[in-house]
Amino acid sequence: MGKSRNARRGRAAAEAVVEDVDGGRAELVPDRDRPRAWTLLIDGAPQSHVDLDDPAYLSFEYQRRIGHVIDLTAPPGRPLRAVHLGGGALTLARYVAATRPRSTQQVVERDAALVQLVRRELPLDPGARIRVRSTDARAGLAKVPDGWADLVVADVFGGARTPAHLTSTEFLDEVRRALAPGGVYAANLADGPPLAHLRGQIATAAARFAALALVADPAVLRGRRFGNAILVAADHPLPVAELTRRAASDPHPARVEHGRALTDFAGGAHPVTDVAAVDSPAPPESVFK
Repeated sequence: MGKSRNARRGRAAAEAVVEDVDGGRAELVPDRDRPRAWTLLIDGAPQSHVDLDDPAYLSFEYQRRIGHVIDLTAPPGRPLRAVHLGGGALTLARYVAATRPRSTQQVVERDAALVQLVRRELPLDPGARIRVRSTDARAGLAKVPDGWADLVVADVFGGARTPAHLTSTEFLDEVRRALAPGGVYAANLADGPPLAHLRGQIATAAARFAALALVADPAVLRGRRFGNAILVAADHPLPVAELTRRAASDPHPARVEHGRALTDFAGGAHPVTDVAAVDSPAPPESVFK
């Protein structure tokens, strides 16, 4: 059985795997520069990149920025209890497992067909303690025991938009409930000019957490283009200096905003509640061209 699977992997490396999943048309496209690396696309929009030979390699800018947050959540190598809302190709869960052995992780990914595709074509290390639940992100978070998680990562997109019920103060109340003392929350946000969604999310997090930081491309922060921003939140001081250094030295440098500068950036935006929440804005078609 193992032999035929390896043979199938060798054949698959030369061509894309395309399947319909619950969220649309999924494609696993081989990376021509890395023998066992793949990019996951949903309806043509890039979602994740995985290198099966080197799961600590993060290709996408936003995933590297979350990787910096993961690296700074605890001393190097210390196992984490992590919750990932949104699974994709399980890139960040694989990263934690590779860089912090013996970590215990829960992944909540609503798209059961996508989970099956990823498990089949990009199998997890059998020794990785990663449990995947196929359910809604907020419903899955509600099942996490109080104070269990050292880290909660939110990276949920449906049709390239974050669902409204994952953008509210009530949602962040669930995040805080699940976090252990000293825990960290990181969210992948996407927005473009005039950045109303991003400013609202900063205000929402500020209503629930004592310390915030935002990591993003300077052009995104200036409202010049649509892109991703990583919001980091905790109830203790964040390692802003080291996060800034890492973000600035990345192949695609990012800026870190925090403190008064971040408050000014939010520009008086109000926290978002369940009643008023809406999906994040759809990216322009040019983003994926």
